[in-house]
Amino acid sequence: MANAASGMQVEDNCKLKFLDLKAKRNYRYIIFKIEDQEVVVEKLGSPNDNYEDFTNSLPADECRYAVFDYDFTTNENVQKSKIFFIAWSPDTSRVRMKMVYASSKDRFKRELDGIQVELQVTDPSEMSLDIIKGRAI
Repeated sequence: MANAASGMQVEDNCKLKFLDLKAKRNYRYIIFKIEDQEVVVEKLGSPNDNYEDFTNSLPADECRYAVFDYDFTTNENVQKSKIFFIAWSPDTSRVRMKMVYASSKDRFKRELDGIQVELQVTDPSEMSLDIIKGRAI
């Protein structure tokens, strides 16, 4: 189903891989890109990958959507995880690309049932591990 505002399609594989991340924990993260008016899976992070592996997988000058499954321990010593949705839109990316990603974000995010935290990021410093930890708790 296309987004009326942007004409964007979402490949079924996006939802299937997200369900694998959420329910089976087969992936640590998923990076999505828009290609030919469709959101597709660009990269899958293995369960053993860490946050640095994830951030290094984002292109420096192109927009992406990403989900990251963040594991943490609460102050009560309870193991938990939160699924982050990250809209990566670096300042160095082209204006048209930023507009396309911005106009499609909410529609795409609705396809991924189970997102717990959303971050809109234009610079790597805006998604440091400290910020992720702070938003998770």
